[in-house]
Amino acid sequence: MSRDAEERARGLKLMAFDVDGVLTDGTLFLADSGEEMKGFNVRDGHGMKMLRASGVAVAIITARRSRVVELRARELGIELLRQGVEDKAAALAEIAAGLDLAESAAGYMGDDLADLPVLARCGFAASVPEAPDAVRSRAHYVARAGGGRGAVREVCEFVLRAQGTLERAIESFLAGGGW
Repeated sequence: MSRDAEERARGLKLMAFDVDGVLTDGTLFLADSGEEMKGFNVRDGHGMKMLRASGVAVAIITARRSRVVELRARELGIELLRQGVEDKAAALAEIAAGLDLAESAAGYMGDDLADLPVLARCGFAASVPEAPDAVRSRAHYVARAGGGRGAVREVCEFVLRAQGTLERAIESFLAGGGW
């Protein structure tokens, strides 16, 4: 973790996530019919919901196109979904501009070399332990949990903690309200 990771996370108004290797463990299941299946972590999804409820916009930006990702985004209430993206940095900049945010108020979590341009431009860069060293060394925060295994939840809680909203989220569940 970089020394200024918490300060960077404190100012986030938008957090975007890659899919393969971040929201999933990177494994692609392809049926004979060509149908694609992915495994998503329920706790990761809940972390994204908590982040949204705290006032941080959540986006998904991925190079691949997949119906299952569209379904998962809809299930989580994530409207900021960009699939088939070649230039993820441009996609994040477009989303941030649409929300009237500076790129410094936007974060991104990626796991591979194709994510380097967006990780270099955003205000808060996060990654997973399985990422190549070239990615991990440029991230402000590297999750201890693996991609598809709680890494997203860990990053969401890190942001919530940095912004002072994690305890409020926990208290709402203790009171039986949830989100």
